[in-house]
Amino acid sequence: MRIAVFGANGPTGRHLTDQALAAGHEVVAVTRRPGSLPTRPGLAVAVADATDPAAVDAAIGGTDAVLSALGARFSKETITTYSASATAITGAMPRHSIKRLLAVSSSIADRNWRPTGAHFFNHVLDPLVNRRLGRTLHEDVRRMEAVIRQTDLDWTLVRPSGLFDHPVVTDYHTAETSADGVFTARADLAASMLRELEERRYVRAAMGVITTAVKPNIAKLIWKEGVKKK
Repeated sequence: MRIAVFGANGPTGRHLTDQALAAGHEVVAVTRRPGSLPTRPGLAVAVADATDPAAVDAAIGGTDAVLSALGARFSKETITTYSASATAITGAMPRHSIKRLLAVSSSIADRNWRPTGAHFFNHVLDPLVNRRLGRTLHEDVRRMEAVIRQTDLDWTLVRPSGLFDHPVVTDYHTAETSADGVFTARADLAASMLRELEERRYVRAAMGVITTAVKPNIAKLIWKEGVKKK
């Protein structure tokens, strides 16, 4: 299968690209920074801003499916990366007769998501980090989901919980709407997307993904994902 990967040079996109190539897929890595991706067999690079409809249209031609691992940083300002890219991608796909779309969203998009037994997360971290500091980001994630839901595409909204780095794929769990857990390794997120691409268990639905085998160090995670990135 020939797959277009948006956000291919991001932390999740790199896992997606590596795993897809290892599985024998051809990958069109869509990025604004082509120099950050090494040349490899099966990999083509398309330089495009994911919010530019014309650039997106040119990038996805000849592909069989689109996987979006785009992301943005927390900001007090209005964020439009998710919804604008979703509008450009879903507008271009029908012109190339591409039906399959998987887009990384967030468990926060499920307003009822509260991991079982995670008292500190549910009552301290989630209200402070996700619903206050990340408010504008998650507002745009929900707008992205709304854009995708109103299309006739075979879409899957992929909802990880708190993302962290782990070098290899581990045990993970998926569930419709959202999964009952606090953390998701990016390698597992990528693996779940590629598996869903083949199995089609969550077409026109949201798929929650959580990692069950390993957990991150909370202090290091907050530093790396929140403080250090700023």
